[in-house]
Amino acid sequence: MAISLSKTFLSIAHQVFPSEKCRPVSFSGREPQLQRTTSMGFATRSLRMPRVSSKTSGSLFSSIDELDKETREERRVADVWREFHGVDDWVGMLDPMDPLLRSELIRYGEMAQACYDAFDFDPFSKYCGSCRFTPRQFFDSLAMADHGYVVSRYIFATSNINLPNFFKKSRWPKVWSKSANWIGYVAVSNDEISKRLGRRDIVVAWRGTVTRLEWIADLMDFLKPISSNKIPCPDSTVKVESGFLDLYTDKDVNCRFCKFSAREQILTEVKRLLEIYQLEELSLTITGHSLGSALAILSAYGIVETGLNVLQDSRAVPVSVFSFSGPRVGNVRFKERMEVLGVKVLRVVNVHDIVPKSPGLFFNENVPLLLMKMAERLPWSYSHVGVELSLDHKNSPFLKETGDLSCAHNLEALLHLLDGYHGKGHRFVLASGRDPALVNKATDFLKDHYLVPPYWRQYENKGMVRNEDGRWMQPERPKLDDQPEDTHRYLKQLGLASHH
Repeated sequence: MAISLSKTFLSIAHQVFPSEKCRPVSFSGREPQLQRTTSMGFATRSLRMPRVSSKTSGSLFSSIDELDKETREERRVADVWREFHGVDDWVGMLDPMDPLLRSELIRYGEMAQACYDAFDFDPFSKYCGSCRFTPRQFFDSLAMADHGYVVSRYIFATSNINLPNFFKKSRWPKVWSKSANWIGYVAVSNDEISKRLGRRDIVVAWRGTVTRLEWIADLMDFLKPISSNKIPCPDSTVKVESGFLDLYTDKDVNCRFCKFSAREQILTEVKRLLEIYQLEELSLTITGHSLGSALAILSAYGIVETGLNVLQDSRAVPVSVFSFSGPRVGNVRFKERMEVLGVKVLRVVNVHDIVPKSPGLFFNENVPLLLMKMAERLPWSYSHVGVELSLDHKNSPFLKETGDLSCAHNLEALLHLLDGYHGKGHRFVLASGRDPALVNKATDFLKDHYLVPPYWRQYENKGMVRNEDGRWMQPERPKLDDQPEDTHRYLKQLGLASHH
């Protein structure tokens, strides 16, 4: 059954937004056409745009905020992308919130959200644990063609590690893979978007955990040297959480999807793309939500520590992480090493989310420095990396009070908060017109009087179709590609071939 929200939810949208940003959200048997902000449109338009505010009662879009009274010179992402990438650690850009930076953060957040939207979570599907689309069709299938990126490679990980609530497996005996899960992708901006961005942008997006928070309990909450898993590091006191590290580095040589570790898949694909576009201006942007943000930070570290981002002409490609609702990853020595390497990390969090407070509940960056120094060698002493942008869902008049902790951790809800954030003490005003109905796609978080059903995202007939005989069946999907044949060659160039 298709769910259409056009009449229920967006009845007055034409009064507020330009029409191209207000297509009604609908979900039918075809691939989902989920309405997101047209983020790239903000790169070349004036920053003085209409905004949407809300009251706790009345229609969903109850008023239009006045245009910015403060005159701003029109800017383009191409002119200031290094600042957005954190060259100055985002000083002066978060409070008040820079409108273009907000737009870029939402864009990268949507690329992380795409990992959830494309993932097959259904245990009754023989493709459970895989991506529902081929790389070539990925963004088109998710109505994200306007983002202007092309997926160059999928990332897989072995499920033979102790994170049962992260990996999904089919209940059927005949499945696409018995030991692999799809956990993200590598994409590169096309020519048109690269021109608007001012550089060729290579993106790595990692999947996290969509609703359940039980994976936190799966963590061994035990730090171990990052070098113990054959990742180069000159300092043996640099440590990260062992579960994250195993997920990033483990492999199954008997599986055609994860015979190379996630780390090896990332390093070889990034090396290949850097060679292709080495004469251009380049950036490496890594994003992820929840556990995926921990993998984003680890992969950023791995790229820079190996020197992979340094081109033949000695130019260093800037590497930045946009983390959403991410946990702590390593100890204070890991944080310091990331700073020495020049990896920039911007963490967007909801202050009511428990995940960014884990692990390291007792010993972390918030305790007195002397106490942290004493606890430095303990295996459960953690420290966040980078710069934090903290948001509060209680500031949004669209959201209701709830005891469901997963709501505060939801990525769509976080992107909603980001769209309405203008700085500490500022009124919550939706800046881009991003559809608030997306919040309830996998939660029950919007106030009931907006008439948006909770958990509304669904697939017609659970993917079942009728065959030529009129019988219902699960259709076959295109065969997923094996790992690229040139992977071993790139591993050899990186000095990693001996590990096989």
